[in-house]
Amino acid sequence: MFGPYIHNGIDIKPLQVKYTGDQLSDTLLALNDVTARYGDVQVLWGVSFSVREGEIATLVGANGAGKSTTLKAISGVVKVTGGQIEFDKHHVERLAAHKIAALGIAHVPEGRRLFPLMSVRENLEVGAISKEARRQREQSFDRVFALFPKLKEREAQMAGTLSGGEQQMVAIARGLMARPRLLILDEPSLGLAPIIVREMFEIIQAINREGITVLLVEQNVHQSLRIADRAYVLENGKVVLQGNGDELLNDQRVREAYLGA
Repeated sequence: MFGPYIHNGIDIKPLQVKYTGDQLSDTLLALNDVTARYGDVQVLWGVSFSVREGEIATLVGANGAGKSTTLKAISGVVKVTGGQIEFDKHHVERLAAHKIAALGIAHVPEGRRLFPLMSVRENLEVGAISKEARRQREQSFDRVFALFPKLKEREAQMAGTLSGGEQQMVAIARGLMARPRLLILDEPSLGLAPIIVREMFEIIQAINREGITVLLVEQNVHQSLRIADRAYVLENGKVVLQGNGDELLNDQRVREAYLGA
């Protein structure tokens, strides 16, 4: 089990969580002792966790804990220096990012990364990168416009002229155009007004209800734990705490360290 750690002067000991064989049998994503670095600086120090098919999992931690780097390692944007990443029984830690995407992982990065001088529809078309996704592109348009009716209204509008919330909708919809089995979301509510943040979390839950597994990194710890089936706390590039969302949301030590309660 993971050892205790100190955050904001608070001693947090890990929950004693055990997973049965039945629970592990439908694991979609598993990281085992993953390490990664930027140049000479090591950022991940043996990260291990799993995500079951059909659930929402969230990574919680302070700035610089390694959350975004973990997501980038999964999607192949950052190359791992050690350990294994298994997705749907495929080892992906040595694959190029486009090959990982073709297996069914879509990564919506922090900051949206849209093409501002392209229309909403053109930005969405970029997401249908694989042969299978291109073949089902029209069905995917119907699907994302049903989920995001505002984008249908702004289909021909330049993405750079949209509001922040609308741009985030485009970014998520572009990820869905790849028809993923796992959707990775990095800070989807960053910079959005509170009313839009609530809408964003409702959208994430709606996506999950369609059968898409979600792995979430989110600054709004309360909301992310509230919707999470499983949650992991990262500290200094290591997973130090795990449990379901309700357990961590109601753990007083976690509340004091991350929720200011």
